[in-house]
Amino acid sequence: MATNKSSTESDTSKDSSSRAQSKIIRDYLEALERNRPRRGRKRTRDTVEKQLALVEGQLDDADSLERLHLIQRRIDLEKELVNLKNRVDIGELEARFVVTAKEYSERKGLTYEAWHALGIHNDILARAGIPVPKTTTRRKRS
Repeated sequence: MATNKSSTESDTSKDSSSRAQSKIIRDYLEALERNRPRRGRKRTRDTVEKQLALVEGQLDDADSLERLHLIQRRIDLEKELVNLKNRVDIGELEARFVVTAKEYSERKGLTYEAWHALGIHNDILARAGIPVPKTTTRRKRS
């Protein structure tokens, strides 16, 4: 029995397109999560490097238990420093998200409310073509 080659190619193309869309959406959502504002002062490479130098200086005089905690602190600071150096360009990811989100939403049955619950701003959703509900104003009771 002969197989329809164009149908198979079309299905393969759809699958790769779906995977590409999923990757774009995932990359954007993960970047948002990594770059979400945290409580407290904003951390910079300079402040992390200063703290790392402070920890290094304390290691020599620390007892065993304190040294254990300082080593863990050093590991945490080194990871934070790597993350600060590897910041992604959220603008590029956002542009790709805007191009992809509507079709992805329609294919997966995602609504404005789901995107909004993740913290995607209305202006980005609107640019992506995802219908943003108009806000209603409440009337004051007399």
